[in-house]
Amino acid sequence: MPVLERKPSKDQGDHSGLPKLPIPALQQTLDMYLKCMRHLIPEAQFRRTKAITEKFGAPGGVGERLQRKLLQRREVKANWVYDYWVEDMYLNNRLALPVNSSPAMVFPKQNFMTPSDVLRFAAHLISGVLEYKGLIDGHALPVDFACGQLAGTPLCMEQYYRLFNSYRLPGPKTDSLVAQKSCVMPEPEHIIVACKNQFFVLDVVINFRRLSEKDLFTQLQKIMKMAESKEENFPPIGLLTSDGRTEWAEARSALIKDFTNRNSLDMIERCLCLVCLDEPCGMDLSDTNRAMMMLHGGGKDKNGGNRWYDKPMQFIVGADGCCGVVCEHSAFEGIVLVQCTEYLLKYMRGSPSKLVRAASVSELRSPRRLHWKCSPEIQKFLSSSADKLQWQANITLIFPK
Repeated sequence: MPVLERKPSKDQGDHSGLPKLPIPALQQTLDMYLKCMRHLIPEAQFRRTKAITEKFGAPGGVGERLQRKLLQRREVKANWVYDYWVEDMYLNNRLALPVNSSPAMVFPKQNFMTPSDVLRFAAHLISGVLEYKGLIDGHALPVDFACGQLAGTPLCMEQYYRLFNSYRLPGPKTDSLVAQKSCVMPEPEHIIVACKNQFFVLDVVINFRRLSEKDLFTQLQKIMKMAESKEENFPPIGLLTSDGRTEWAEARSALIKDFTNRNSLDMIERCLCLVCLDEPCGMDLSDTNRAMMMLHGGGKDKNGGNRWYDKPMQFIVGADGCCGVVCEHSAFEGIVLVQCTEYLLKYMRGSPSKLVRAASVSELRSPRRLHWKCSPEIQKFLSSSADKLQWQANITLIFPK
């Protein structure tokens, strides 16, 4: 998958019609910097900082040269600050994604009476996801508008198009945000279903036709049955994605030495999203505990291995009614997650299940379990990742605030 292209503004100007992000005057930037520093450092240190800042901003100095470079950058970039922001805030950060970076939203608690209720809910949710993706693909989403001082100003919608086609690839020093190539051929679009720490490929769009909810429900039943079989169970590879980014990059390098692992990684990296069918967490489902389950799955002892944290959208459907979504943050900001989640919740409430009117699924290919080859080296990585995630889970459960 190619690294996401940052298109020049002249390629986008005719489409968006939005003004470019302004660059403050150099003196305005320096004044704001000193205003902030005055409250953070002792007076003697502030005087030294002020002298350095004044030298930096002097006529013909370094500040003016760098300001000119920023102005030149603004001319050829749609958003001059975007690369700096996403790299410094996210991609260069070596901390693990759970808790530290990945936001989550908790859905209203569900009252599932049977395993079939869980799968019906999941099928309905997937149907809503495909509906929303259809709006994105058709550029049919309503434009967002700013609030506050810039109320009524239209906002750029580019981040919405990263919801279901991007992936955060770990690297030893910095990560990459990559995108799936668009394809005009009728290649099946798929999601990954995580169940009992196993990963399954579920085709959801075949020959440009979306699966009905009946199809989805039946396929999820097959996955549940396959996951219960102990004969083909593999270690909880998803735990590796919960580790620090450098550690995960090293583990991934070990994984891709094997052809089987490369194929499995490719299927996950190209999927639209994950749907994680979680086991009951065994805890009181307070708001706080449900939020913790979204953030880290309760660690290795619960559902922490039933995740793949590099993918932007993971929808959690717990057998105990603990449901929600956890996101990889580098692809988009919070408003995109909020808008998508609100759409799905409204869809779930207002659109009745279509299970009764569905067609036969006899011609559908069965879901496929992803296979892994785990060397002693990978087992060692897994053990380390599991321990660190469990520590993180224990800390947040004891001190949730």
